Amino acid sequence: MKPHDNVPLPDFQEYSPDEMKARAQAFYKEMRRRHTVREFSDRPVPREIIEDCLRTAGTAPSGANHQPWHFALIGNPEIKSKVRVRAEQEERGFYDERRAGEEWLDALAPLGTDASKPYLEHAPWLIAIFAQRRGGIEAGMERKNYYVSESVGIATGFLIAALHNAGLATLTHTPKPMNFLNEICQRPEHERAYILLVAGYPAEGATVPVHATIKKPFEDIVSVF
Repeated sequence: MKPHDNVPLPDFQEYSPDEMKARAQAFYKEMRRRHTVREFSDRPVPREIIEDCLRTAGTAPSGANHQPWHFALIGNPEIKSKVRVRAEQEERGFYDERRAGEEWLDALAPLGTDASKPYLEHAPWLIAIFAQRRGGIEAGMERKNYYVSESVGIATGFLIAALHNAGLATLTHTPKPMNFLNEICQRPEHERAYILLVAGYPAEGATVPVHATIKKPFEDIVSVF
């Protein structure tokens, strides 16, 4: 086995127990304010803000540190329009042609979603997130990636938290299938479109479904041994 190099842990910051508790509670309160919205303003958001949030996503842990993700940042109105047209085409099959199945559609009913996705054009930014089946720690590598879905899911969580922390609203959109995003974003076949993330300011008067505000109580999501 080849020896591996290590460096001292560079910038870990330790806090007192009281400060740890305060920071944990403050972060929970901040993230509790996050809500998915489906009504976006067309107010511009500087690209550098989104790019810094993407840098945060890029720090996420990943299988073998291969970082099997690619983020296609879309702000061009013509490209956003193309995304909307193709996404709504797939969504009409999902909703109107009942391709999703009745059980799935019943689960979505309290959210009031349908095949119309105007926010894909209204919001200033779309982020198409791709999962890479092959890659490696350096660009151009063609090695097998490991724990791809888990790794990209963690990075997406980092990104959503970073965008919320910056003062922006988000929506995770997953039309099925999503391979049209490979075509529009000019991504290779070995990448799989994972999530289309919408980011921007909520529209004035934006609402949130009551169903979406219901969160399971702590005792239902945590076991202590």
